[in-house]
Amino acid sequence: MATPGHVEAMRRAGGNILPIFAQQSIREMARTNRTPHEVMEDALRGAEQAGYDGLQGADADHLKTHDDVDATVEAGFTFFTLDPSAFVDGHADRYDESALRERFDGIRGQIPWLDDYRGRSVTLPNGTNVDLDEEACIRCAVKYGAAIRHALELSDYVRERNAHAGRDYEIELSVDETEEPTTLAEHYIIAYQCLRAGVKLVSLAPRYIGDFEKGVDYKGDPAALERSLEDHAAVAEMLGPYKLSLHSGSDKLSMYPAFARATKGRFHIKTAGTSYLEALRVVARHDEALFRRIVAFARERYETDRATYHVSATLGSAPPPDDVESAAELERIYLGCWEDTPAGQGFTEPGRQILHTTFGSALTHPELGPAIRQSVHAHPDTYREVLADHFARHLEALNSGL
Repeated sequence: MATPGHVEAMRRAGGNILPIFAQQSIREMARTNRTPHEVMEDALRGAEQAGYDGLQGADADHLKTHDDVDATVEAGFTFFTLDPSAFVDGHADRYDESALRERFDGIRGQIPWLDDYRGRSVTLPNGTNVDLDEEACIRCAVKYGAAIRHALELSDYVRERNAHAGRDYEIELSVDETEEPTTLAEHYIIAYQCLRAGVKLVSLAPRYIGDFEKGVDYKGDPAALERSLEDHAAVAEMLGPYKLSLHSGSDKLSMYPAFARATKGRFHIKTAGTSYLEALRVVARHDEALFRRIVAFARERYETDRATYHVSATLGSAPPPDDVESAAELERIYLGCWEDTPAGQGFTEPGRQILHTTFGSALTHPELGPAIRQSVHAHPDTYREVLADHFARHLEALNSGL
């Protein structure tokens, strides 16, 4: 349903950015009771109906198991985002030296690569030095050692399954779902290990500095981020080259030009997650009563559904729908309006996160789910227009940095 709006955004923005229309993570599919086949077929059909006949990709997103790979290979996906986050030690950055040594001693025999890096210093193409000292290497081993092993094993399985299917493929590695940023030493070791093992790595998603919360603009210092991005891009250029990937890219307009500049256009951005919010904008403008019900339901579900998302909004940061008199004001509070947003920035309204993270509960609700779909079906021109406006702004911000 969203693809025609995505196609129109591509047309309006122009430039050399190419689309991946078929993309939904395994987690999102589970929350919406969809299958990889349905995602693929819907995206292809939507693009065809919109008259799009250019190149497009298909991203099997956040794969964690063999079953995830099997299902997405069978559906014809060609780009596989591997997510070994379950094997990352998320506490490693906070271990003192004693705790770090203790945990490393427990896995020492599983880290055959440590001496390949320990004590080295690497000078990146942009002149930045990466010191692979004892602590940096041991902390990487504790934090990412098991994740690297899982990623290599899962990559081998992707290769085997696609070879059996007679199909080419590409790999993206996601290591961004951590509380602390990925250091340059960690990025270097992770990528080097993957490439040395023959992983067909075309893209890598580190955890960047600052906050990349769902549904709102970047929170942090864009200038500091750009300097950090230049260093990460230099690692990718030196070892690959491969793309830097940005997940949770929706609404991060303030840092898009910097991302495009730092990577010199060698990037992959997942940025259509707010298509659901734009669907709710259609509901808000054509069925106020239904929108109020959705907001009330989302507030009931938020504390439960937010558990697997990086968000900071609280129920107290946005009023209940009964406390808001007009439909236009309720839309502004819970979805934001571009007319009220400063140029070069994305939305910052916390109400968006309340609606965003509860999308699965709303779409699978026996009454609200069908009602949302019916409203969007009844107003396809509105949905296409709000999507085209929303994502053309994203694409134009990226193009401005190229």
